[in-house]
Amino acid sequence: MNLTAFRFETDADGIALATWDMPGRSMNVITPEVIDDLQQIIEAVAADPAVKGCVVTSGKDAFSGGADLTMLQGLGAEYARLKAERGEEEAMGRFFEESRRLSLLYRKLETCGKPFAAAVHGTCLGGAFELALACHHRVLSDDDRTRVGLPEIKVGLFPGAGGTQRVSRLMQTGDALQMLFKGEQIRPLMARNMGLVHAVAPRAEIVDQARAWIKAGGSAVAPWDQPKFKAPSGKVYSPAGMMIWPPANAIYRRETHDNYPAAKAILGAVYEGLQLPMDLALRVESRYFAKILRSTEAAAMIRTLFLSMGELNKGARRPKGVGPTQLRKVGVVGAGFMGAGIAYVTAQAGMEVVLVDQSAEAAEKGRAYAHKLVSDQIMKGRAKTADRDALLARISASAAYGDLAGCDLVIEAVFEDPAVKAEVIAKVEAVIGPDAVFASNTSTLPISGLAGSSGRPEQFVGIHFFSPVEKMMLVEIIMGRATGERALAVALDYVRAIKKTPIVVNDARGFFANRCVGAYILEGHLMLAEGVPAAMIENAGRQAGMPVGPLSLNDEVGVDLGLKILKATRAQAGEGAVNPTQERLLTALVEREGRLGRKNRKGFYDYPEQGQKRLWPGLRDLQDIHLDPDAVDFAALKARLLATQALEAARTVAEGVVTDPREADVGSILGFGFAPFTGGALSYIDFMGAARFVALCRDLEARHGARFAPPQALVAMAETGATYYGEAARKAA
Repeated sequence: MNLTAFRFETDADGIALATWDMPGRSMNVITPEVIDDLQQIIEAVAADPAVKGCVVTSGKDAFSGGADLTMLQGLGAEYARLKAERGEEEAMGRFFEESRRLSLLYRKLETCGKPFAAAVHGTCLGGAFELALACHHRVLSDDDRTRVGLPEIKVGLFPGAGGTQRVSRLMQTGDALQMLFKGEQIRPLMARNMGLVHAVAPRAEIVDQARAWIKAGGSAVAPWDQPKFKAPSGKVYSPAGMMIWPPANAIYRRETHDNYPAAKAILGAVYEGLQLPMDLALRVESRYFAKILRSTEAAAMIRTLFLSMGELNKGARRPKGVGPTQLRKVGVVGAGFMGAGIAYVTAQAGMEVVLVDQSAEAAEKGRAYAHKLVSDQIMKGRAKTADRDALLARISASAAYGDLAGCDLVIEAVFEDPAVKAEVIAKVEAVIGPDAVFASNTSTLPISGLAGSSGRPEQFVGIHFFSPVEKMMLVEIIMGRATGERALAVALDYVRAIKKTPIVVNDARGFFANRCVGAYILEGHLMLAEGVPAAMIENAGRQAGMPVGPLSLNDEVGVDLGLKILKATRAQAGEGAVNPTQERLLTALVEREGRLGRKNRKGFYDYPEQGQKRLWPGLRDLQDIHLDPDAVDFAALKARLLATQALEAARTVAEGVVTDPREADVGSILGFGFAPFTGGALSYIDFMGAARFVALCRDLEARHGARFAPPQALVAMAETGATYYGEAARKAA
């Protein structure tokens, strides 16, 4: 055999060991070369009478993260080429056969007549876990780093190499659908309890246990190939089956609002596949997979949530002329909710943290937040008491600025007031070393203005976290006018160390994310003022693909904060910078009704101590007009709520705030949940087409005012047929 990605050997008992260990890579991925190697291994094992069976394992710290999605992107490009050269029928036929190549290979392994066992340590996801599922026996290491799962749904795909069919034959149908819809990573013991794997063992023993199973006469016939096999939930058309499928369809619609074709394909593939023999079921799955692989949603989500996010996480925006920085000690000034969260994620990454506030008591309260977070993990079995003790030992609480001496980076997270921040900047810079970088966690105040209070603006940068810090994966790094490359590099290295995704934006009020969020919330406020029922506004937001409606989002960030920002904006930028209708609404809620948002259990919603939140009935009294719900164009509401955010993103590009479309798309999804199926705010425009989007904006402008006027740069793109990603590629060339 001529193998490039595997090592192959056979022991004295006639048991082969195929060790997946791709040269030059830190993690194994499925590529055409890997597929060729597996083909050779399967054929060699099946043909050699001296070989009793084969164990598949990894020579790296992880098994595999799954398929190289650029390979799947290449299939789409090849389809387009063949379609242009030879017609759609031939192109589609080739595309279908290529897209099911891995599925056919795994089925060949499963039916080759020799037993295969998978010995898995570390990450084993997607197509790699589908390989394990095709093996006749699966042993996982009991290491905390070991995870299995089928996360394809998170990039607009679904398991297309047999995953939908094997999982739905190993588990109750409802559980299988839930697993496929969520795409979560599953721990070893849970995987065994779910019936996905057969055994869990110490890492050093997994290969030996897999070998022992083969030596003991392990069966080379999968359960579903046994003549008397019955699916765990019985037949689809049975009383038990009919208890599953109607609610499954309802849950699908409730959770996806029909925005995710891959989720619908999972339903179809499982529903149809369970009624067929395995080979036909796999063919059905492949038909669905080929269709989804060519969908706009998959193309958009793969590009943003796999390729672009991976590139940003690896430092795509890091200055190349600056060497790596080693952050050992980080200061956090302000031990409130944001500062406490920053201290926690920093200590969790192994860095020493000095948490400073006005009093020792306030600082200790912030440190106690870290104690609570780890204690919650201990209760769930995800951490140990020793982990909590070690993390807390890395956080020192203090009221003395002098304790910040020796910090490599200091992040302020104090009240959003320029005067307060200026005082903090002066106190910090008086004690830190000359090479230390100062960062502000401001969410709205321009960094260049704050840097005016600094004696070293070249080492002053914005690091804007999102709330809650420990859960939100995005961090905005804001470049002030004087911010130097080293400060940017330190900020990026820090964000990478805490395992979050950075985007780099230039200075402007609201930066990128908050400008788009503000546009979304404003549109919800103006719809309410127009007389649209509040429930319709919220439902339109969710059905458009947002995680929550605009009124609910305003409650989360604080209705009073929104009013404060409006007043500060008017004071600094003039009357024309705020919308008077919005200001009247927020003033009435905050100053007349005392409704501040979730923080005091009353905002646009009421938040009872027991039970779910509900829209405040008094909202109707704040509306001068009450539209008939049946007369409201619901589709138009959804279009407005997405278009206003995408339009604001386009403005940030036109103004030079965002310079890379990858950052706008990744930032919009991770930062404020912009309809992930679109690929992000700029991909929403690119896939729609600039000309069509500008036409939509012109229509909305005529109906609702100048806030929908497209920037001239976008109009020019519409005239030439350009795209944001096309322009970025042209400039990079």
